Amino acid sequence: MSTHVLFIHGLWIHASAWRPWQDLFEERGYSTSAPGWPGDLETVAATRANPEGLNDVGISQICHHYADIIEGWDEKPLVVGHSFGGLIAQELIANDLVAAAVAIDPAPVKGVKVLPFSQLKSGLPVLGNPANKSRTVALTPKQFKYAFGNAITDEESDALHAAWTIPGPGRPLFEDATANFVRNSPAAVDTHTAVRGPLLLTSGTEDHTVPRSVTLAVAKLYADNTASVTEYHEYEGKGHSLTLDAGWTDVAEDVLAWLAAQGFAPAGAQGAAAAG
Repeated sequence: MSTHVLFIHGLWIHASAWRPWQDLFEERGYSTSAPGWPGDLETVAATRANPEGLNDVGISQICHHYADIIEGWDEKPLVVGHSFGGLIAQELIANDLVAAAVAIDPAPVKGVKVLPFSQLKSGLPVLGNPANKSRTVALTPKQFKYAFGNAITDEESDALHAAWTIPGPGRPLFEDATANFVRNSPAAVDTHTAVRGPLLLTSGTEDHTVPRSVTLAVAKLYADNTASVTEYHEYEGKGHSLTLDAGWTDVAEDVLAWLAAQGFAPAGAQGAAAAG
């Protein structure tokens, strides 16, 4: 049984932001890793100083990057992804590369036709200029506040921006925005027929970047796949910063409980949790 958890970050956030999650999961008996996207450097500061390695990095390249990492392991991991990391998580499980997947406020897969205003506004720092497709773009504190930090205080949002944000490649946003008009879109996922491990989709009710209606539309795409488990959890009052802000443990504990319910708790973990 797999008890290794692979964490995948989303656009504009460095992989090291998963460290608190890794510490918690490791305390509960899991092993963890959080490798960055192709082009990410080891630290936030290094990536900010030299973001050119992320230029023109798209969804397919990111998917293949993680698939190559997994290929070298002895067993399929569990995967937890946030935002675009949640889209990548769905790609990995649809291709039977992971044992179970959690997609937290995931970027929409091909087939979702809902486009709330807040989602469009959150993407405008990139989508507003076609030249951004092949280069990286950084969010200002104000843009981060709207896209990620709308459900937390200005002070906490600014602190998260300062601690964890990095320039992000524009290509994934352009690919996702045009997915329904491209036959072989890299944002396409087999939601209907893939026989796979269990998948959890989640949404914060106040999310601007991936609004609740978008994640519900994703969940609906899976509705006719009765061969595989797909569940949806909702977090009241949380925005897109839900993996980073002061309430992150609420989400992490829910993910841990779901993994245990699917049979992926490390040996002795369930009993220890019940005793506590």
